[in-house]
Amino acid sequence: MLQRLIIKNYAIIDHLEVDFSGNLNVITGETGAGKSILLGALSLILGERADPGVLFDKTGKCVIEGVFKVKKSQVAVFFQQHELDLEDLLIIRREISAAGKSRAFVNDTPVNISQLSELSSYLVDLHQQFDTLELGNSDFQRQVIDALVNYPATLQQYHTMFLQYQQVQRKYKQLQDNRDHANKELDYNKFLLDELLEADFSPNEIEELDNELQLLTHAEEIKNTLNRIFFQLKEDEQPILQQLKQLQSSLQSLSSFHKDVPALSERLLSAYVELQDIASEVESINDQVQYDAQRIETVNDRIALGYRLFKKHAVQTTDELLTIKNALTVKVESVLNLDEELAALEQEQQQLHDKLLKAATVITAARQEQASPFEKKVNTLLAQVGMPNARLKVEIVPGELNPYGQDNIEFLFDANKSNQFAPVGKVASGGELSRLMLCIKSLVAQSVALPTLIFDEIDTGISGEAARQVGVILKNLAMAHQIICITHQPQIAGKADAHYFVYKDAKADKVTTSVRLLSEEERINKIAQMLSGEKPTAAALENAREMVR
Repeated sequence: MLQRLIIKNYAIIDHLEVDFSGNLNVITGETGAGKSILLGALSLILGERADPGVLFDKTGKCVIEGVFKVKKSQVAVFFQQHELDLEDLLIIRREISAAGKSRAFVNDTPVNISQLSELSSYLVDLHQQFDTLELGNSDFQRQVIDALVNYPATLQQYHTMFLQYQQVQRKYKQLQDNRDHANKELDYNKFLLDELLEADFSPNEIEELDNELQLLTHAEEIKNTLNRIFFQLKEDEQPILQQLKQLQSSLQSLSSFHKDVPALSERLLSAYVELQDIASEVESINDQVQYDAQRIETVNDRIALGYRLFKKHAVQTTDELLTIKNALTVKVESVLNLDEELAALEQEQQQLHDKLLKAATVITAARQEQASPFEKKVNTLLAQVGMPNARLKVEIVPGELNPYGQDNIEFLFDANKSNQFAPVGKVASGGELSRLMLCIKSLVAQSVALPTLIFDEIDTGISGEAARQVGVILKNLAMAHQIICITHQPQIAGKADAHYFVYKDAKADKVTTSVRLLSEEERINKIAQMLSGEKPTAAALENAREMVR
């Protein structure tokens, strides 16, 4: 609800503050007094483009400020998305400098114009003459019918299922793209994998083969050296072991003559035993080492294969090569498994599609059931507000599945009983659209969370009973919503909970626009003037008094 509007230095307004009622607010005044200027100022805090040419005083800045009382749940999502502080009172301020620079603030936090425009959609529903955007919007038309059907749980279930369906579709498409991309690489990856599988290297094999090759290629040298060592240790004319044994025996014979000799004898014996073991191991190693030309060829071929694959895959060890083999195995198997996953997703997608079609059929039937009664009610109200020949028709035709069903809903309009219906946004005039919107919103007001509704000259082209009926509809609508209405009709002004009069005030050499809230007697006098002229008759005053009552 708009509680207060403050305007400084805008058009012909020097400084103005207006406190609005929470119900039906009516604004009247002479033509050119500045009624529409109020809406022009208001539109700036709703995100409209700023024009520095509207400054009243070219040396100062223009400031428009709106104070709104809001339900936190009404705007919570917006404030969370944009990380703004949310309070019970919402203050929106727009500043325009003489240089044309514009700034906007929400609760003193700077915001950009797109954010301001988004926020305004939660706060104010502004219907100026020739403003056809919302009524001609297909989403709005669907929302109107859905509000009358009143099945939020069913529609929410459908919407949730549709989101799930879209998620499966995206996953299926992504998987298809992955498969197509993977198929391009499959043959090459499979070739690489087959090559590694055929090589069948075991962990650390190339490194071990390198060591084996060193042994095989030096086998003759190794055997010659081992034979010489073994010969000198055990088989020479005077083998080292035999000499060592004799030395140990000689030393042992002296054990009784010196106390340190036995220990030396033991150490010499230990050396003898150790050399015996060494001789045995040398003999064993010598027996194992054999020159094998065929094995050398086999090992060389195996190592050559290994190094070729090392270079191909840019690695340096057998284990790195095996890691690549495992990765290729996963890639190839994953591609082969994609078809199974796609088949499963395709089945899930079809099941969800069938469920959505079934649910959408139920939704369509409910909408079609409400369409005809809605048309009749709107057409009845149109006659009451001065459009007896106008007809609204709701067209519901099947279309593609969407988040709200499978219906394309369009409001068609015939202003003259010609039976030639066309989309409402293309054929209705500004005044017709405003009254049509009023009729529609009066029917759905209890079902849709409407913000503050502003109607600019909704009474164009009507008078008398039609104007009275517009006033009645506005009055009823204002029981649950804040309405701000600019009007020239006394029948509408008489229904107001708060009546504001816009007038021009001459001060020195400047003319400014001012607004004041009328008392009951002032209201009666102004309405009487609207009925009979500047000097109202007694009958006009009495008629005005009756309207106010």
